[in-house]
Amino acid sequence: MPNILLLGAGKSSTYLIDYLVAGAPKHKWHLVVADLDQELALSRIGRTFHASAVSLDIRDPESRRSRIETSDLVISLLPPALHESVAKDCLDLHKNLLTASYRDEGVRKMAPRIEKAGLLFLYEMGLDPGIDHMSSAKLIRSITGKGGVVHSFRSFCGGLSDPSANDNPWHYKVSWNPRNVVLAGKSGAVYKEKGRICRLTYEELFDQAKTVQVPGLGRLAYYPNRDSLEYMSLYQVEEAETFMRATLRFPDFCEGWNALVKLGLTDENKSLNTDRMPFARWATQNLRHRKGASSEEALQEFLKVHENSKVIRQLRYLGFLNGGLINQGKRSNAEVLQSVLENKLKMEPDDRDLIVMQHEIEFERRNIRTRLMATLKVIGENDHHTAMAKTVGLPLGIMAKLILTRKIALSGLLIPILPEIYQPVLRELDEWGIRFEEHFA
Repeated sequence: MPNILLLGAGKSSTYLIDYLVAGAPKHKWHLVVADLDQELALSRIGRTFHASAVSLDIRDPESRRSRIETSDLVISLLPPALHESVAKDCLDLHKNLLTASYRDEGVRKMAPRIEKAGLLFLYEMGLDPGIDHMSSAKLIRSITGKGGVVHSFRSFCGGLSDPSANDNPWHYKVSWNPRNVVLAGKSGAVYKEKGRICRLTYEELFDQAKTVQVPGLGRLAYYPNRDSLEYMSLYQVEEAETFMRATLRFPDFCEGWNALVKLGLTDENKSLNTDRMPFARWATQNLRHRKGASSEEALQEFLKVHENSKVIRQLRYLGFLNGGLINQGKRSNAEVLQSVLENKLKMEPDDRDLIVMQHEIEFERRNIRTRLMATLKVIGENDHHTAMAKTVGLPLGIMAKLILTRKIALSGLLIPILPEIYQPVLRELDEWGIRFEEHFA
């Protein structure tokens, strides 16, 4: 009986666990969900003979290797910083590895050994990255296969609150790892626009947020995501004049987050003692206070906004101006901010989230210039079965099934841009209602 080891039982694991448990009777596999919090893992699997929940400290090498050694396939939903040690163990113990995370430098260095061992390490197999790669590769191949030449490619994706749950001034609620929300955009962005290579620092990303029209939702803000350029060759559109991968948010979020960045509240490097520290003092720690000015007045002057502005309302909503104390001991600004977001921007039980992905491709065929748009919208059920968990987890689950049933026999360090991967996965995702609507603009 094949054993599947799932590392991590966080917010994105629910649909993946349900999918693998549902397929266990037919395919005769057993799922082990390993998390530092065993109670959380138990709550994810429910009552079933086809899965078990175990406590695992991923930083304990012996425990980690022991679990990996007794598995036939490893799926990791761990934070990115923890993937390298897992990848090394999978390579040493000859286990295939699936994850939704980006390929880090550590695993890239292992690529020749992975290939030589005949193993499959499939990274970027979630939503973004994941479904974006698969759907883009399919669209581009359909265009170039008919003689078309791609001149411009822009891809947008965001995990948002459904408008029915937009009841706070941020127009956002946390539906995935809150740590990743805080650190999003930290690496800045590189992309190509009308033949010019553009580079933005983290401090510039949210300050220059632009908008894109999404059918049924109106205009959403976007900011470029990481290094887009490395995907030009992978997508086989090296000659495109424009190439960008970007993150979507409602416009109010980008305006508010830009203020947090300017205030230095997303910094993860410097630690400070937060015991008995008021949130207002923490929020203005990097500002020079005018003599006699309150914290709120200092914020208004620094951000150049008035007392009833949208940004000040957002900061008030997070509790930065209400006199409360932090009392979390020694913490970085990013850790304090994360705890605030988990509390103030959490999803309520009946809240629904919304996944939006949109590709815009301009291409030329037979001397005719055409613009193709493909839009995906997925709405979650509640705070447990979210659209985020569905779109991150199902691609991993489907791929696990394809590997264990020997429908796919690939090796190497890959991302899902090969037809052998994206064709069967997208076909099954369509059965789950995860499909794009295409139209020419």
